[in-house]
Amino acid sequence: MFDWFANTLRTYPEIALFISLALGYYFGSFTFKGLGLGAVTATLIAAVIIGQLGITISPPLKATFFLLFLFAIGYGVGPQFVRGIAKDGIPQALFAVVVCFFCLAAPFVAAKLAGYDVGSAVGLYAGSQTISASMGLATDAINRLGLPPEEAKRLLDGMPVAYAVTYIFGTVGSAIVLALVGPALLRIDLEAECKRYEAEHGGNRQQGGAGTAWHHYELRAYKVREGGPVVGLTAREAESMVPDNRLFIERIRRNGRIEDATSETVIQAGDIVAVAGRRDILVSLLGPVADEVDDRELLAVPIEGVDVLVTNKQADGKTLAELAQWPTARGVFLRKIARGATATEIPILPNTKINRGDILTIVGRTPDTTAAAKALGVADRPSDIADVAFIGAAIAIGALIGALVYKIGSVPLTLSTSGGALISGLFFGWLRSVHPTFGRIPSSTVWFMNSVGLNMFIAVVGISSGPGFVAGLQQLGFSLFLWGIFATTVPLLLAMYVGRYVFKFHPAILLGCCSGARTTTAALGMINDRAKSTIPGLGYTVTYAVGNTLLTIWGMVLVMLLA
Repeated sequence: MFDWFANTLRTYPEIALFISLALGYYFGSFTFKGLGLGAVTATLIAAVIIGQLGITISPPLKATFFLLFLFAIGYGVGPQFVRGIAKDGIPQALFAVVVCFFCLAAPFVAAKLAGYDVGSAVGLYAGSQTISASMGLATDAINRLGLPPEEAKRLLDGMPVAYAVTYIFGTVGSAIVLALVGPALLRIDLEAECKRYEAEHGGNRQQGGAGTAWHHYELRAYKVREGGPVVGLTAREAESMVPDNRLFIERIRRNGRIEDATSETVIQAGDIVAVAGRRDILVSLLGPVADEVDDRELLAVPIEGVDVLVTNKQADGKTLAELAQWPTARGVFLRKIARGATATEIPILPNTKINRGDILTIVGRTPDTTAAAKALGVADRPSDIADVAFIGAAIAIGALIGALVYKIGSVPLTLSTSGGALISGLFFGWLRSVHPTFGRIPSSTVWFMNSVGLNMFIAVVGISSGPGFVAGLQQLGFSLFLWGIFATTVPLLLAMYVGRYVFKFHPAILLGCCSGARTTTAALGMINDRAKSTIPGLGYTVTYAVGNTLLTIWGMVLVMLLA
């Protein structure tokens, strides 16, 4: 039975790939206190085990999936990457560049001191910095060294060995260093600093929403009393009586007739007004001074929550307080801000700045949300259709440009097809955020290209290098794990002190900047958990975009440095 199974996998290697994916995603989903192997490492381990059967896989398959992955990475981080370099995200972008150099230097020094070859050094780098994508560019670079095929294969086989050994601490250790050790070393009370940041910027905690019985915003009907304080005022004047909160008079029943209210509608005694606002304000402020009535017809208005992709350059860089003054903001409430490839949730504070490429979740009457969406950008309503022609053309253009070779003297320089796909993704991802009339890729498709593309590449690497994995691990020994700890920890410690004392970031966002520059989402999750706040996410998106790009490219750079 076993011989039949092994022979079947050798004859049909595509089956081995799907088994690796199934085992990798299944076992990678298990976590303990938010930490686990993850799909990438679990897929690699499964593929290495399956690879002991001596399965041969066609090389172009690996490159195809890797190009999909790199393009998806660039497409997702493009808007924040460009903004981080071009605008007021420059301090965070520069910080990410500095941290990335730390992340390159530490594994380089470790590899030199330990005497590792190029393949093991790249694996040490990729695992300790948890940047799997770098192995693809490193593979291209090693293949261009002009080495004998046996030597090149030996180097490539050592890469996943070192990666697998160092990745676990690279993930777990990063979270521990940033979330647990960092605040103690810097003497930061993370929860208190986040509360202070929220207080300084006028923030409040968001609760309730879809799926819960309690809703943050509601529409209620009140009858205007004779001689009441709002009689004779316009709707705008009445709404301004609560300056620190957003209340809107949406509709009015007058003499039995219902009409929509505008900002210039004059309120009269006996009117029944439909008022939208925060639940606590409606209950505590209007409850004691107005008579609430159950007017089903008045309150039967179409309400929707819609995601809006911000593309208007007039909105770029504006604070929420400034956007609230736009006429189209009347009647609309902001529920959520998502930013970057990781859809990091950004706190809703009056001084929070909105960037092009952000996705704002707004709620309100359908006419109001439609007007607001048009003013901010485009409504990003759910769709299952991806612009596949755009995907194919963009990857092809990037790969063709990357395939060009430039010579400086006798030294050939090239982005490689992989680097070209990454740069193409960055450019077209940014272009999509500015001109969203083409190139739509639903978030589910981006996830598939990103996650499955990378893991299919990793599965091919693991299966191909499986026979040499055990021998390589025996040769490198436990010292590799210790060097991985060094390569993971040193850049993070340096990053925290440089961010605190050189860049002088606010303590509430400092650790978010560090985790973004190192592209460690697990660390950000633990930091937010300890802070009991999403404030650290304000430092994550720009640094993640820059870090994800440079750390990927460093795989190729490390080969050039060591070779």
